[in-house]
Amino acid sequence: MKVLVVGGGGREHALAWKLLQDDPHLELVAAPGNPGIAALGRCEPVAATDVDALCTLATRERFDLVVVGPEAPLELGLVDRLRALGIPAFGPTAAAAAIETSKRFAKQLMLAAGVPTAMARTFTNADAARAEVRRLGAPVVVKASGIAAGKGVVVAMTLGEAEAAVDAMLVDNAFGAAGAEVLVEEFMTGEELSLFALTDGTHVLPMIAAQDHKRIGEGDTGPNTGGMGAYAPVSIAPPSVIDDAVQRVFTPTLRAMREAGAPFTGLLYAGLMLTPHGPKVVEFNCRFGDPETEAILPLLESSLLEPMLAIARGESIAHASPLRWSPGATVTTVVAAAGYPGSVRNGDAITLPPVPDGVLVFHAGTRGDAEGTLRTAGGRVLAITGRGETIADAQQASAQYAAQVQFDGRQFRRDIGWRERARGA
Repeated sequence: MKVLVVGGGGREHALAWKLLQDDPHLELVAAPGNPGIAALGRCEPVAATDVDALCTLATRERFDLVVVGPEAPLELGLVDRLRALGIPAFGPTAAAAAIETSKRFAKQLMLAAGVPTAMARTFTNADAARAEVRRLGAPVVVKASGIAAGKGVVVAMTLGEAEAAVDAMLVDNAFGAAGAEVLVEEFMTGEELSLFALTDGTHVLPMIAAQDHKRIGEGDTGPNTGGMGAYAPVSIAPPSVIDDAVQRVFTPTLRAMREAGAPFTGLLYAGLMLTPHGPKVVEFNCRFGDPETEAILPLLESSLLEPMLAIARGESIAHASPLRWSPGATVTTVVAAAGYPGSVRNGDAITLPPVPDGVLVFHAGTRGDAEGTLRTAGGRVLAITGRGETIADAQQASAQYAAQVQFDGRQFRRDIGWRERARGA
């Protein structure tokens, strides 16, 4: 079997690694890939957003499956184009990807379908948005409606912070077109979870829950990032909570998408808040999350390739067996570049120590130079996944290796999984 993975980050490295675990004889190609993926297969220098070139590559190579990792090519309609060429593609159409690429669309869909979520209003005028901030009071949430690399959400604890976020998005154009429309949303209390589900548009295969750590600093301090680490499983998300989310969140959302004429197939990611009144949706993503994917997939014992291929071919997964999971836990620590999440410095030389048993190193933002030196090439550089019998074991393995990675300006958190540790795990 011949598979193309579109993208070049830590998520795509983890997907490539898992697909080869499922089928070691797989011929793996990535576009554009990264040095970590290059150790597993062939990388083609085609940007993930170059839809024309990707379609040309897919037609020439006659892939049995194309797995689209990032949200940008989904928004650009890569899956639509590949399906028109008769090439099985895993991911939603551009219309279905709007569940992530337009927070306004997602919020309206959820409210109309009765999916539990926070109340919100949408604005393109800064004065009107500031007035809504003052009406709701702090704490309050301000979100860029479009995709903003995981950084377009501000949980403002004061009115000043909220108004500054409105100005940054609507006046200063901090997120470009993604922030030309903002949502002002009520603040929800509880603990957040990331829950993935493979879906054929009607039926779902839920995964175990993970918890992401968005803030740059230990103890969840400082500005939001695309994610500084994640761990799985989460003890406050037993099978009963996941079943509840399937019934109250995934099933009605998929029904609403079908009724809207944009059936969703692929991987639907629900960011959930476990409130005193049950799980509520914070946001949806239309693809595997990063860095949660790097924490979840190493625990997946059963095949990911089989259900992905069925979904890409337009087949039903109604009778698919539930996914099987290894015992134990994982903690993924992101090692970030100097300046992240602000202005990032690229090009610093990276030194990686030998990788011990119980550790996986996923490349997120790296490149090789002409002399073969590994260098930083993005905000999040590496995702270090430690495996262990307990969260404590996995955290120790992950943090110890992250501490041995060397490059100028390196940043990482040593406390990924701290809430689970606090619960006695």
